[in-house]
Amino acid sequence: MYAIAVRRGEGSPTLVEKPRPEPGPGEALVRTLRVGVDGTDHEVIAGSHGGCPEGEDHIVLGHEAVGVVEDPNGTGLSEGDVVVPTVRRRPNGSNGYFDRGEPDMAPAGRYHERGIDGAHGFMAEYFVSPAEHLVRCPAAIAELGFLVEPASITEKAIEHARASRSAFEWTPESAFVLGNGSLGLLTVAMLDDAFDRLYCLGRRDRPDPTIDIVEELDATYVDSRETPVDEVSAVHEPMDFVYEATGYARHAFETIEALAPNGVGALLGVPGDWEFEVDGGTLHREFVLHNKALVGSVNSGVRHFERAVESVAALPEWFTDALVTGVYGLDEFERAFDVDDDTTIKTAVELGSL
Repeated sequence: MYAIAVRRGEGSPTLVEKPRPEPGPGEALVRTLRVGVDGTDHEVIAGSHGGCPEGEDHIVLGHEAVGVVEDPNGTGLSEGDVVVPTVRRRPNGSNGYFDRGEPDMAPAGRYHERGIDGAHGFMAEYFVSPAEHLVRCPAAIAELGFLVEPASITEKAIEHARASRSAFEWTPESAFVLGNGSLGLLTVAMLDDAFDRLYCLGRRDRPDPTIDIVEELDATYVDSRETPVDEVSAVHEPMDFVYEATGYARHAFETIEALAPNGVGALLGVPGDWEFEVDGGTLHREFVLHNKALVGSVNSGVRHFERAVESVAALPEWFTDALVTGVYGLDEFERAFDVDDDTTIKTAVELGSL
């Protein structure tokens, strides 16, 4: 079978041939339909994040996948089921995080991430997976199933934000999404029914397709060059919920000043090392006097995937048509990894069809 991989030290994806995997006990064989491409894939390709499986010189890419069960192998799944796989796997043997169904909360060294770190991904014509890590998806949204994984990241962030406010009655009205990339836009669409007022931060000039999407969702576009995050509360309004998806380290601290009293910010971007000065006294005071909170969130679990399936199914057709700017077959898979800020929002590789 064909797969798309990156070899250690090469810095660009390549097509490789690998044996079709055979499912072991408790595993199903899945024929891959589509696999999305995101920023983490580019980091893996560049060698700045993750790593190859032990003893191998390459890693098969892809962690945003959707496929159809080819061989249920006695797992309780059925042939023809459309499924999306979760990302984290036990590294060797078991541990408490996986036993409790909380692999997304495991610390470094207690998991592998398929297509990212220590385990081959899903960007192959077939893959096998334990059934416990496969979430059923309606066939009607099979073509969009690769959006379930990124949507699950947002589902978890929202869950953790609400949990941090669960000690009192929290009735948020305003939300501010930092980042107008594919994850940010997907999140704005997912929050559309939950908040009265939505804002989305970007750094692009008009005309721009991402700004068009933001405004079509009835959200307010905020240009960070004109209005920095820590000035948004004065220019627009204090925010009950801030969702940070930029990986720009200053935004974590600026979020505190953007929050309304009792507000919460969810941090999802992963910045590089960067030292800079902050007014620690002011930030500390904001936390204490205004009951603010920040939560960090990474990866997601089965329940987040299950909710994400519902969220993706509810997305309006015009939105997904605008969000997904390219789906490419194996004969032109390289195009899925090309980045053009003027035209590229979300891409995927198509490896099969229903």
